[in-house]
Amino acid sequence: MDLKNLIAKLHPLERKVLPVLKSNSEFRAITAAAGLQEVEVMRALQWLENKQILKLHTEKKKVVSLAENGLKYKQQGLPEKVFLRALSNDFQALRSIAKKSKLDPEEIQACLGILKRKVAIDTRKEQELMVKLGLQGLKVLKEGTLEEKFLAQSFPLEVEQLTAEHKLALGELQKRKGLVKIEEQKTVRVELLPLGKQLLREKIEQNVVNRLTPEMLKTGSWKNKNFRAYDVEINVPERYGGRKHGVTQATEYAKRIWIEMGFREMTGNMVQTSFWNFDALFTAQDHPVREMQDTYFLGGGVEKGKLPSSEIVKKIQQVHEHGGKTGSTGWQYKWSEEEAKKNVLRTHTTVLTAQNLARLQEKDLPVKLFALGKNFRNEALDWSHLHEFNQTEGIVIDEQVNFRHLLGYLKQFFAKMGFPQARFRPAFFPYTSPSVEIDIYHPIHQKWVEFGGAGMMRPEVVVPLLGKDIPVLAWGPGFDRIILDYWNITDIRSLYQNDLKQLRESKLFLKDV
Repeated sequence: MDLKNLIAKLHPLERKVLPVLKSNSEFRAITAAAGLQEVEVMRALQWLENKQILKLHTEKKKVVSLAENGLKYKQQGLPEKVFLRALSNDFQALRSIAKKSKLDPEEIQACLGILKRKVAIDTRKEQELMVKLGLQGLKVLKEGTLEEKFLAQSFPLEVEQLTAEHKLALGELQKRKGLVKIEEQKTVRVELLPLGKQLLREKIEQNVVNRLTPEMLKTGSWKNKNFRAYDVEINVPERYGGRKHGVTQATEYAKRIWIEMGFREMTGNMVQTSFWNFDALFTAQDHPVREMQDTYFLGGGVEKGKLPSSEIVKKIQQVHEHGGKTGSTGWQYKWSEEEAKKNVLRTHTTVLTAQNLARLQEKDLPVKLFALGKNFRNEALDWSHLHEFNQTEGIVIDEQVNFRHLLGYLKQFFAKMGFPQARFRPAFFPYTSPSVEIDIYHPIHQKWVEFGGAGMMRPEVVVPLLGKDIPVLAWGPGFDRIILDYWNITDIRSLYQNDLKQLRESKLFLKDV
């Protein structure tokens, strides 16, 4: 280590503190000897520690000190002692005792309770409360109480050093207003390291300039100044600039993938009627998925919503009841308009697919649409389930597409998201046929994780909304589980934690997509 170079880099505060360390190691003593403010001394010590000149040792301990009433009673005596001195062996009215002792009503009431517990007084009720010395009263007057002996100590006291009797007395005094207070006291001690001991044997110039000012440049006085060397090697604290949350980064990245693949984004409200969320997607009104254990229904003034045009409502009703013009037999039940009006927090982004099918016209086809947004279901919380989750939705409407195109789109999307291998297995959904489930193998939990469903939209969905039967590819994998693997996170609950330290150090913030 080049001591000359090191000394040249020392800050003026470090230069003032270093000589003091020859004979002082405790922070308060260093501060007094250096003639600096505490914050200046601490800053200098931390800089010196960064240079491995010294090591700081911090000890924390709890100390008890006297509060306002404690200081008062230490001088005047505890109220209960004053109260006892005003008593005699005969019963006296409480009013006369209060007058004689000069205690205030609050202190009188406290004394009665304390002295009764110590069997130091006897009381009886006549026209007013009567009090006299009890069996232990004279003993308390003569020997004092634990609390009184505790107050006689020199404060502050370390809590850990208290005797069992003092701890008992402290517990009693803590029950009373403004007698004692317990605070955490921090003691900083300095240990000089070998480099620091070497430096103390060197001559350290105090008259150095830390900053070049405009005035020095104007007057030319800088020529005669001794400037401190600029230290480019010193440790500096980390700074965390504002940036997007990892979930936001991932969703924006996924949206770019869909756009690059020629898709246009669909958007919509998180609160939807059951009509769009279920009925338009050919989900029967008695289907278990619509029950409270799976769906969040809204109540109060927003319990019911508005339905679309009577023409669309009628077509959906016919499809449910007897299949309408789709060639299906429907669900064979009496469809309820009131049930369809119930507002829900959307359970999937497929609700946007239904609404866009109803808006599209012949001139808009063929078309590729996608959505990526938040949905809500009443799930049991675990490492892979939350009450709210992101889902990515997509549809392709084209006379020329088929089921193989569907699998191709999904494989391409997952490959771009970093999952070159995915499996598809047969499944059932009310609004697609044929249908598949999309699974990804989770290397940490060593199991296949369900990412969502896909399939060809059923005529019962397409015909009443779009007006004709045409191939519609559709999918809706859960996106949060995709994010888990992308960021190497093993528990979905950690995506939305508010631990800033964890967020700053996690891959969510250390990596840009």
